[in-house]
Amino acid sequence: MPTINIDLTELPTLTNDRFYPLYTNKDRYLVLMGGGGSGKSVFTAQKIIFRLLTEQKHRILVLRKVAKTLRESVFMELKNAIYRWGLEKLFKIPKGTSSELHISCINGNEILFAGLDDVEKLKSISGVTSVWMEEASECSPEDFRQLDIRLRGKHINYKQMMITFNPIDINHWLKKEFFDQPKPNATTIHSTYKHNKFLDEEAIKVLEAFRETDPYFYQVYALGEWGVLGKTIFNAQKVSERISYLRDHDPLVQRGYFVYQKDAADKILDSTIKWIEDDNGYIKVFERPQSQTPYVIGGDTAGDGSDNFIGQVINNVTGRQSAVYKNQFDEDLYAEQMYCLGRHFNYALISIETNFSSHPVKVLSRLGYTNQYIREREDTFTGSITKAYGFRTDKLTRPSAIAELVKIVRESVNLIMDIDTLNEMLTFVRNEKGRPQAQEGAHDDLIMALAIAYYSRGQQESRLLQKAIETPVTPFPFRTDEPTGGDYLAW
Repeated sequence: MPTINIDLTELPTLTNDRFYPLYTNKDRYLVLMGGGGSGKSVFTAQKIIFRLLTEQKHRILVLRKVAKTLRESVFMELKNAIYRWGLEKLFKIPKGTSSELHISCINGNEILFAGLDDVEKLKSISGVTSVWMEEASECSPEDFRQLDIRLRGKHINYKQMMITFNPIDINHWLKKEFFDQPKPNATTIHSTYKHNKFLDEEAIKVLEAFRETDPYFYQVYALGEWGVLGKTIFNAQKVSERISYLRDHDPLVQRGYFVYQKDAADKILDSTIKWIEDDNGYIKVFERPQSQTPYVIGGDTAGDGSDNFIGQVINNVTGRQSAVYKNQFDEDLYAEQMYCLGRHFNYALISIETNFSSHPVKVLSRLGYTNQYIREREDTFTGSITKAYGFRTDKLTRPSAIAELVKIVRESVNLIMDIDTLNEMLTFVRNEKGRPQAQEGAHDDLIMALAIAYYSRGQQESRLLQKAIETPVTPFPFRTDEPTGGDYLAW
């Protein structure tokens, strides 16, 4: 067969900038989530054609949930890509609405089409080298796993599952599979119509008009953010718009964790505390500690279905979210990292919830960290007031803390810098009894830690400190039989 030379020098101009680097992406999972008109499906078709032209021995399987939707969607996208690039002489494309869907290249590569509802056809397909799963939000996790299993065996080229979809539901399995936690060997890309340089003005106006006419459509198809089908406690449109902004204006300054040494008494030596920058670190920093600036850290311990320990740092002068700690450490290790985080942020006020465990508060006390939130409790017999370290979430403090955070999101959502925290707000709803809580299967620990931080601001300076921070003298602690436990202070 004679050699055919194809000029690919114009490829950058024919591809949206958001997707161009993905031509060389070889991860097993390439997940493209986004709104309408973002160009994600067009690019996926382009990459498939690119691979058919530059690699050998391919059988690429293209799927949708329902077979009858293939002809007017993915088949048409691939056909258009071939004609747009002037490559129709190199491909055999069936004509007519009754013809079987199949595209072959003169070098022997081919594209197969199937619906996930056509089980018998799927069983007959073998030797698949890559997969495109279009409109994956229509598919079930079982569909995905079956395809993942079928993509196996040795091959001269890399195997890849390309997954494209609109984020129609924040509770969708795709979010849990690829976005809630990093998945090994996976690349996830978010895109909107703003990333598509080929989109016409009329299509842009239609998408932007949803902002006034249909908040859900605006959220999903214009912003390309996870759709919320129920009524949320927080303003879903403001939250989604903030997420969309942060995706394009990454506020992350650094990511990492602390290392330190201890003395013979098992106390942290402050002089040994070091910040280790690590792209996979469990502390995200959005604002480096500002000189003479007071900070507050709200903490939520793992419990009641949560599996993470959380720390939310806010600048107490501006109210801006400055850092987020999230990990699955043991309680003592969590407390030690919170100690370092507090020291790092100018000896911040630390306010950790004690509902499920007071151990982190006790560890901080043992380490000598006295700038902790102090709650009061009245003795019903003597009328005397006792004071204890740590935040207690109850029928009075919880509604107040949540209400304050709702107000901040409504009036000053630009203070929130963390996308994960904002995503939790989209699944924070009222249950059948009217109590605000996370939807089933979702979490609210980032929300509660941030709410605690804002609630606790009154016990920290709200203006720039006039002098260097000094460690206060630790008041005399004594034990109590109160069920919540903790170190109580007497004056």
